[in-house]
Amino acid sequence: QFIVENRPGAGGIIGTAQAAKAPPDGYTLHLGFVGQLAMSPHVEKVGYDPLKDFTGVSLLASSYHVLAVHPSLPVRSVKQLITLAKAHPGELNYASGNIWTPTHLVPELFKSVTGTNIAAIQYKGAAPSAVGVLSGEAQVIFGSITALLPYMRSQRLAALAVTSPARSPLAQEVPTLVELGVRGVEAPSWYAIVAPAAVPGEVTGRLYAEIVKVNELPDYRGLLEKQGLEPVTSSPAEFAKFLQAEYDKWGGVIKALKLH
Repeated sequence: QFIVENRPGAGGIIGTAQAAKAPPDGYTLHLGFVGQLAMSPHVEKVGYDPLKDFTGVSLLASSYHVLAVHPSLPVRSVKQLITLAKAHPGELNYASGNIWTPTHLVPELFKSVTGTNIAAIQYKGAAPSAVGVLSGEAQVIFGSITALLPYMRSQRLAALAVTSPARSPLAQEVPTLVELGVRGVEAPSWYAIVAPAAVPGEVTGRLYAEIVKVNELPDYRGLLEKQGLEPVTSSPAEFAKFLQAEYDKWGGVIKALKLH
């Protein structure tokens, strides 16, 4: 039996900092996200060190984003968006759910790769950022495909591309950025279970073994896949290497883009 304790705020930083201070007894776990564990610590004081204050249990899922625009924007392809942005530098804008999270850094990667200047409008969360584009206040968004799919289907948003290596089974009609010749924006969002750093290895090992069993359940996999998430697992040792690589990668991206 699990008790879910939601600690929202600051793009997940508040909850992550709280989890880092929890007793290392294996009974408090944290659902970590790429933003809190690999992005935000490079640019602000977060109250925890993701590499030292946590021990990994397992990856849980990964997902990608969809690039969509408000229908009033006169573009229906990535090429047209790039052309329009270059013709009007700084005049177009995109909706960012939280600073230093994928909804902020993925668009910045896109701008860097395509040589465009699209301004950011910061919102307090992914849902408000989607509302911002739906209302026409913002024009462009890189958002969760599951969150934006109903608006794509109702034509309240026009989908231009997905950031995944292959087309999403949820929207096979939407091409990938790679297909369209835009490379370097295939940055996944991932979720993982982590525990306070001093949790014994036998505890994280047992938890990992149980997660592997759950990952094999068709109902569980189907539930994630319906949300555009790919179920994945990794041993604690594998996750430690993965987190180090992700932390270093996003640190390099933030430095290269001069966002810190």
